[in-house]
Amino acid sequence: MRLIPFSRLALTAIFLALFACTADSRAAQDKPAGTLEVAATFSGAMPTGVAVSHKNRIFVTFPRWGDPVPFTVAEVVGGRAVPYPNAEINAWPGLGNEHADVFGYHSGRERGLNETHFVSAQAVVVDAVDRLWVLDSGAPMQKLALLGAPKLVCIDLATNKVIRNISLDLVAGKNSYMNDVRFDLRVGTRAVPDIIHGTAYISDSSKEGPNGLVIVDLASGIAWRKLNNHPSVRAEPGFITFAMGRPMYDTVPTLPPSPFSVGVDGIALSADGSRLFYSAISSNKLYSVSTAALRNRGLSTEKVAETIQTVIAKQPSDGLEADAAGNIYATDVTSGGVIKIAPAPAVAGGYLITTLIHDPRMMWPDTLCLADNGYLYIMTNQLFLQPTLHSGTDYRQHPYVLYRMKLNVKPVRLQ
Repeated sequence: MRLIPFSRLALTAIFLALFACTADSRAAQDKPAGTLEVAATFSGAMPTGVAVSHKNRIFVTFPRWGDPVPFTVAEVVGGRAVPYPNAEINAWPGLGNEHADVFGYHSGRERGLNETHFVSAQAVVVDAVDRLWVLDSGAPMQKLALLGAPKLVCIDLATNKVIRNISLDLVAGKNSYMNDVRFDLRVGTRAVPDIIHGTAYISDSSKEGPNGLVIVDLASGIAWRKLNNHPSVRAEPGFITFAMGRPMYDTVPTLPPSPFSVGVDGIALSADGSRLFYSAISSNKLYSVSTAALRNRGLSTEKVAETIQTVIAKQPSDGLEADAAGNIYATDVTSGGVIKIAPAPAVAGGYLITTLIHDPRMMWPDTLCLADNGYLYIMTNQLFLQPTLHSGTDYRQHPYVLYRMKLNVKPVRLQ
């Protein structure tokens, strides 16, 4: 066998290439933090909301944003999402008309059907007495809140029957997008002992209309708006939201890209119910406001605003949650994870942020749900990869994943 001689230059080049490969393999790399478990996966429409009952039943929502959505509210049974509480209430007659902005807005017939069917459910929440509440934005494609469609619906989990349907028409308006909801069953009208009573707090994260907080008296069904278009509930002007290192821009055909801009989204109640925490997605600030001021229908925006506190600066969040010990949890859409915001009187500002979860699989952590079993559930849905943000190209990949993490803390239950 004849050996082929190598020049000194060739040997040097080989050595440098091998060294470069070795050095690259030794380069510092980001590492996950926290331990995640897979609670459920979804291979159809994109999910947003999640709620877990006191008996560990899991419920999810699939808003009608453009994917084929055979049912917008589901229960996870045997690892599969099935329509809840039944297929009929999810069979909205406007299915297939999501792109028709006028559908159901001027017709009395369609209005009635919008009132009795789930149109585009955004959130589900289990209250302190183990009832499921469905927040229906009533705004398919996030374009128009159809007449009769925005509503808050209560389902008895013992019978799987709808027991309350509260219209939000008078506080919604055409451009509203009802996004998240929290409950305090201790406050509000109690005219009849056996009627559902308490107060609901809702965020309106509309991209076209005014942002604000909606307060609902559950017994009377009367609802009103507070902090309407106040700067704290609006997206920060010029703010650029990043997700997994990528800037987010809305891409509309024939128009130049515009910054993805969403106002108040996630909300959470303090352990004693005295404060409502809230933040806009397109903002790095967490605020709180007095719930007593929100419930005072006669109090002006200026007076309510006097009770606002800036809690802390943080990365942009979609979902918020709180526990009975006074801690707040927020999704971190910028780097993919969940942070804990804990009261810390000795720290400047009075709060300390720690990273609970940081994981490349957390591709847009959306909704948080702290359950009675001590787990924190996190819905991830790749929202930032939607075609509306990429000139019509859909970069999302199935499955979407519902994760959970054991925290051994108790949720806020106000009753």
